[in-house]
Amino acid sequence: MATAGRRILGKNTAKSQTAKSDHPSKRIAHSPPDTSPEMTLSPAKVEASPEGTAAFDPCLVLAKLVTGKTSREYRDKQTMFLQGDAADAVFYIQNGKVKLTAVSAQGKEAVVAILTEASFFGEGCLAGQPLRMSTATAVQGATVVRVTKVAMVKLLHRETEFAERLLAYLLSRNIRMEADLVDHLFNSSEKRLARLLLLMANFGQDSKPIPLIAKMTQETLAEMVGTTRSRVSFFLNRFRDLGFIDYNGGGMHVHSSLVSVVLHD
Repeated sequence: MATAGRRILGKNTAKSQTAKSDHPSKRIAHSPPDTSPEMTLSPAKVEASPEGTAAFDPCLVLAKLVTGKTSREYRDKQTMFLQGDAADAVFYIQNGKVKLTAVSAQGKEAVVAILTEASFFGEGCLAGQPLRMSTATAVQGATVVRVTKVAMVKLLHRETEFAERLLAYLLSRNIRMEADLVDHLFNSSEKRLARLLLLMANFGQDSKPIPLIAKMTQETLAEMVGTTRSRVSFFLNRFRDLGFIDYNGGGMHVHSSLVSVVLHD
């Protein structure tokens, strides 16, 4: 999955695909680009939970593990594993957020995903992945459970419901990444940013928006969208002028009307 994310979010690819479509309509006025270094997204939920899993708590299952499991609190920007490290464990986010990034052979970095509470990552080891394809870093601190590959395999064989739920989660995330690929191939950076904000606000998902405040720099959004920070700043101000988003008390609130940007041809 991380490999696909690298293809999706590589800056050069995204820029080349949107060079002709990044120009906004001249009839819409906009305010000067926002120069603040970071912003807050509220509500925010990057990875949608599979349908019907709201009442299922993986922590209850993971608590049954006696060996092969450790829990650790990570500070902001502290690394859990590096790209190229041995893939020998699966991770679960109890609280906080984790950023997955990948670096190309030319040294270009791309954000693969921002994962929130109740998300799994590092599961590639279960499919025989020998090395990590991305780097995992805490975003403003996170509590993460690490389960060794051996312990996780035994747990999946023993707890069939947990195995089914995990499979459903991984499939839903794979579908999301396929949609991201299509989005990057055919849509402008303005539409991609609008879609990203809607997904982060959990619009169009089975579960309701979650009032979770999460700060994210415009540089990170630019890397996820595949454009420059100045373009992200320009589009955010444009969305605000049109009433699609609001800045309130230092936070950003995304309105459902933003979907009109995604649907507009």
